[in-house]
Amino acid sequence: MAVRVQYEDFDLSTELVRLRAGHPDAGATVAFVGTVREMNEGRQVSLMELEHYPGMTEAALEDIVAQAHQRWALVDVLVVHRVGPLRGCEQIVLAAVAARHRSEAFAACEFVMDYLKTRAPFWKKESTAQGDRWVDARESDEAALSRWAAAAPDRALSVSCGP
Repeated sequence: MAVRVQYEDFDLSTELVRLRAGHPDAGATVAFVGTVREMNEGRQVSLMELEHYPGMTEAALEDIVAQAHQRWALVDVLVVHRVGPLRGCEQIVLAAVAARHRSEAFAACEFVMDYLKTRAPFWKKESTAQGDRWVDARESDEAALSRWAAAAPDRALSVSCGP
């Protein structure tokens, strides 16, 4: 399991090779790469700044990954999230899951992203011609998260942001 919060960009191919290294039982690898939208809510975005709470953010991401490991038989998981100023089309996040079977890898990767989008302490500010604005959480992200609780009613899923 690896979690990184960084300013630098990442190379998808390099990260996936590292994820699979030493895991001959991994039959599936699923990766999601999130990028900065050049347009959001009808406005041209010239820059997005991502802020986080160091230490707390990494702990929250580690907790999310640990929960994914509890739900599925995973070989390995990687989450890389960038912070700082980013331009349109730049990579923001990588969530990658290696598992023995594709169904587990797909489900776990989606789970990680749904929890990351709603429970990890990141703040996004977009710069547009009309001025800067903080990006609010989307109702669709909360709705996506709720299905995981329904899928496992006997497990309480909470992400701790504290030490």
